[in-house]
Amino acid sequence: MRSLRHPLTLSPWHTSLFTAAAFALGLAVARLPLEYSLVLIVGAALVGASVWEPALGLGLAVIFGPAKAFLAIARPDLPSDLGQIFFALAVAGWAARGLARRQIILPRLRLLLPLGLYSFVGLLSLLRAGSLEEGLKELLKWGEITLGMVILAAEAARHRRVAPGIFESRVKWIVAAILVAGAAQAAIGLWQFQFWEAGPETFRIFGDHFRAYGSFEQPNPYGGFLGLIWPLAAGMALGGLGRQHAARAEGSPSAHRLRPPAYGLLPSALFALIAVLCLVALYVSFSRGAWLGAAAAVLAMLIFLPRRMSVGLGLVAAALALGWGFARAGLLPASLTARLADVADFTTLTDVRGVNINDANFAIVERLAHWQAAGEMARAQPWLGVGLGNYPTAYPAFRLLNWPNALGHAHSIYLNVLAETGVFGLMTYVILWGAIIGLTMRVTRRTEGATRGLALGLLGAWAHLSAHHLVDNLYVNNIHLLLAALLALLVHISQPQKDMALD
Repeated sequence: MRSLRHPLTLSPWHTSLFTAAAFALGLAVARLPLEYSLVLIVGAALVGASVWEPALGLGLAVIFGPAKAFLAIARPDLPSDLGQIFFALAVAGWAARGLARRQIILPRLRLLLPLGLYSFVGLLSLLRAGSLEEGLKELLKWGEITLGMVILAAEAARHRRVAPGIFESRVKWIVAAILVAGAAQAAIGLWQFQFWEAGPETFRIFGDHFRAYGSFEQPNPYGGFLGLIWPLAAGMALGGLGRQHAARAEGSPSAHRLRPPAYGLLPSALFALIAVLCLVALYVSFSRGAWLGAAAAVLAMLIFLPRRMSVGLGLVAAALALGWGFARAGLLPASLTARLADVADFTTLTDVRGVNINDANFAIVERLAHWQAAGEMARAQPWLGVGLGNYPTAYPAFRLLNWPNALGHAHSIYLNVLAETGVFGLMTYVILWGAIIGLTMRVTRRTEGATRGLALGLLGAWAHLSAHHLVDNLYVNNIHLLLAALLALLVHISQPQKDMALD
């Protein structure tokens, strides 16, 4: 077995291959127009970086993954799924380097057991599914989430053996990629809301504005994407402030005393700015599911922000009382209260087959109609469902009269899982996310500083996902690649290690 401390050498065959590739790239650049040449050069650099460093590939997959829906419409003649391309390059590079060293590290991770259990039940559900292809596509998402976790954990183990501490930079790359993705999508959405004049008419609000939808082409998954990122940015900001406070209390090292006092606050200020941008863009998406998720994230982070849970529960009680007081006093934005006025209909309407449909109730009745269809699927196949990923395939046999379009899912992940994988699937799904949330809670209790801030942000992200999933399905448009990155970070910080520095 080749020692991990020896550098990776290139064989004459590899040298010839790289030389030929460089010659072909140079020839293409020389013959193409300037703009295409620039795209080719940047693309080649990103491809090379993704293959050489898997953490960069995973980060680029998170950044470019949300462009899938937009590119599929804007440029159907070109490959639209850049997220999948970069993820595949990262996996290929990781596997190739492992084979070249004659050692592929497969770390033992606690979350692999519940992930494997849910995937196994999903595979069993395909035995009677109408479309094996759709089921395998859904299984691939969970396989990619698992691979993202495994690759990051394996790279962490390898780099700790070669040069302890070097992996911290790779964690920062992934965190930076997630925050860049959130900031970019927030900027696009805010521009759409304020300046876009040719948006879809169904997204028009306030007369001359449009709901923000980013590159997702739909406001609901767009709001969900931002809802998974702003808690991470907010947690990092809080963690940075806690680290600075601890450093001042213990006496700063000489290197820190040479810096201006505000220097240590700059990262926290940047993280806070990104969190605010994402929250504002989430608000103008006017997605009620995203608003619900954001509220759940705030409450979850308030509970675990103090070391004592009783103090956190007191903060939650104070926040709820303050929100209720604002609502009673009419101090909340009118757009917010008007949008939430009919949320109670989700619980009061049970059978929508005889409901009169109009512009005011269309969205809610449509969602409830799909909930009913999912319930009928679960009654027909209670144990293993109609097959993972097969809700659209089975929908025509269970749909209500006025709702012919399946829309891809049941608009509630819990009903969707129950319909597709039955009682066994829903049980294993709850076990999976219970294990993830439980691990995150344990990390928040035993870590300090920026690492604890990161764990706190992850807890907020899981709270958003759990609440938003009551009324939607966020495993769309490559959001699962973001989840792979977030879970990879959780796996990394759950290992005993030194606190991650921000500067």
